[in-house]
Amino acid sequence: MQDLQTRAIDLRHLGHERLICAYLLGDVLIDCGPSTCAQTLYEALGDAPPRVLALTHVHLDHSGAAGTLVERWPGLEVWVHERGAPHLIDPSRLLKSATRLYGDDMERLWGEVLAVPEGNVRTLRGGELLDSLEVSYTPGHASHHVSYLDRRSRTAFVGDVAGVRVAPSGYVHPPTPPPDIDVELWRESVARVRAWRPRRLAITHYGLFEDVDAQLDTLEYALERAAGLARELPLEQFVAVLGAEIEADEVARDAGAYTLGVPLEASYVGLERYWSRREVAP
Repeated sequence: MQDLQTRAIDLRHLGHERLICAYLLGDVLIDCGPSTCAQTLYEALGDAPPRVLALTHVHLDHSGAAGTLVERWPGLEVWVHERGAPHLIDPSRLLKSATRLYGDDMERLWGEVLAVPEGNVRTLRGGELLDSLEVSYTPGHASHHVSYLDRRSRTAFVGDVAGVRVAPSGYVHPPTPPPDIDVELWRESVARVRAWRPRRLAITHYGLFEDVDAQLDTLEYALERAAGLARELPLEQFVAVLGAEIEADEVARDAGAYTLGVPLEASYVGLERYWSRREVAP
């Protein structure tokens, strides 16, 4: 079986480099970004449209252009976890939730979000082997998150499970937007990724990293710490503490990937909701 090279595509979201990354593995596109990046994606793909769009999850920075791509290429098959599929077919609830988070910035950030026809959607549960890609259900950041391992290159396409990191910085930020952050499930998902023993991680924000254990160790520490801060501190102090850490790292300070897609205020709200659910659980 041919060992296909992974191609990272910088979608240049809002004109910024190293913000949102899509990946091309043969004729499989892994995540596509929002429709505001569609033209950049078209130019990168050229005359070779993908056969499959494999989504890690349906947050707009990962999947917002899915319907736009299917409109352009009607034969495109879209892979998504079964919990995320309804939001692709009818994005109205997803858009309502996102609007609460982003308000008047919705159009500027994400652009048009078109429905994906049901006939184009292939639902996943985790455990599938599709082409060379092994699928694992990896919730925690989102209840419908999946990751993909390319068995040929041992590259794990992990969406947001491994956090946000922009090289050469070692700073890793866990994006924790509402509505369904679950720290325990996220920890279990990291364990699943580790069990793959991947040679490298492909993260959406931003890039390919070969220091797999260090990346996952740092993510787990950062997630636990952020969760603890959100439980102990009010919003303003949470934002101040993490904001100061980002400012102190030269690369992180200049990389919008750390906070543009998920502002620190939104990360706090996601963790606050997580703690509220924990407190009312029987």
